[in-house]
Amino acid sequence: MTMTNSTPTPFFTDQYGSTYRLVEPGTFVLGDVDSTGHPNEQPACEVNITEPFFLAERPVTQAQWADIAGENPSKFQEGWSAGLRPVETISMTDVEGFLRALNQRDAETTHLGLIGRWRLPSEAEWEYACRAGSTGRWWFGDKDIELDEHGWHAGNSGGSTREVGLKKANPWGFHDMNGLVNEWCADAWERTYSEGRQQQAHRIEGSNRFVVRGGSWFTESDSTRSGARSFADRDKRSDGLGVRLVWAPLDKQPEDVGQGASSSSAVQS
Repeated sequence: MTMTNSTPTPFFTDQYGSTYRLVEPGTFVLGDVDSTGHPNEQPACEVNITEPFFLAERPVTQAQWADIAGENPSKFQEGWSAGLRPVETISMTDVEGFLRALNQRDAETTHLGLIGRWRLPSEAEWEYACRAGSTGRWWFGDKDIELDEHGWHAGNSGGSTREVGLKKANPWGFHDMNGLVNEWCADAWERTYSEGRQQQAHRIEGSNRFVVRGGSWFTESDSTRSGARSFADRDKRSDGLGVRLVWAPLDKQPEDVGQGASSSSAVQS
């Protein structure tokens, strides 16, 4: 797996305190290389990530979702820290509505001096960021005994979600990609990988079944592996199903969308 730039990458922080880190172009192998995973992770295929994108360090929280959507559908709302837990019990239709509202609100907002849009990660983008240059079962190695330090799963969650960002980040700065909540991806589900997988989401006309990634607080450790994949129907709602955002720069400058474009970014690198 390669990336074109080894220097610290830019990031920005939104009004909710969520940080979005630049994921730079590179090449990696999507899927099960050594035949130790599930058959739906085969055949492994090399994917070129050609367009940079910004990925959220953590899943969307209940507080952020409620502010945009006007409601909080999550099961685990008790306690003072509930707003910092991931939103869950959301369908793909709910996510699409959330993204429309977010993009409408932020249509003229700049980050790092650029206009962009919010969207779901593709399956390839998700795994590329999760692996963060690694090739093992998890980014930290192959032993599930080490998982407790890096993710929430059935063996350590205590029967509920937890606040985002409590476990160790991977080498690219992303938390909670191994456990806590499964995360919707933009791809239509296909039982095995077809040829020619790309960075862009895999589409199947008429499909209402989508890829979900990461495993959750109630799944066993094997489901939290970097290459593990599953699916959910469009209208599926589960207390182990949440979302992580991508912000993708557009080929526009602020002046292209009219006067008054403003920046709410905390720009850092």
